[in-house]
Amino acid sequence: MNKYICIFFIAIFCFSCNQTQENTQDKETTTIKKPTLQVKRELVAKGFKIIDYVDQNTKDTVLMQQYFMAFLKKGKNRTQPKHVADSLQRLHLDHLGKMYNLGYADISGPFGDLGDIRGVTIYNVPTIEMADSLANSDPMVKAGRLEIEIHPWWAAKGFPLR
Repeated sequence: MNKYICIFFIAIFCFSCNQTQENTQDKETTTIKKPTLQVKRELVAKGFKIIDYVDQNTKDTVLMQQYFMAFLKKGKNRTQPKHVADSLQRLHLDHLGKMYNLGYADISGPFGDLGDIRGVTIYNVPTIEMADSLANSDPMVKAGRLEIEIHPWWAAKGFPLR
């Protein structure tokens, strides 16, 4: 009897592994790259500043987009009790998560030292006014623990961090 139970479970295991592999293959998608001109038109229509040039080595057209780099600096009000500072930190991280989910921020993080500039967020929005508004809606900024300094920053579209 135990022999049949073992065979039954082995058969179910093998079947489920096969199903998982088939489902994984079904979910694989092929990324179709939009033509550069189409990407440029779409971004310009949304109000983004774009410049392009031809890479002399690859002969590809490279799109450069203006982003906004927000430096998060030590604010004037850093005397909150620990439980308040901890709560503000959680709200700060929630705010950044919301920025990512809405597509407004592409990368963010703290610096590894204890200097006056505490971290950076790169906003993927069309105007400095929008970036400033989003950065200043951070609960840490509202509470005065952080201050914002924003600079326009240009980067090529589609190039990964390495």
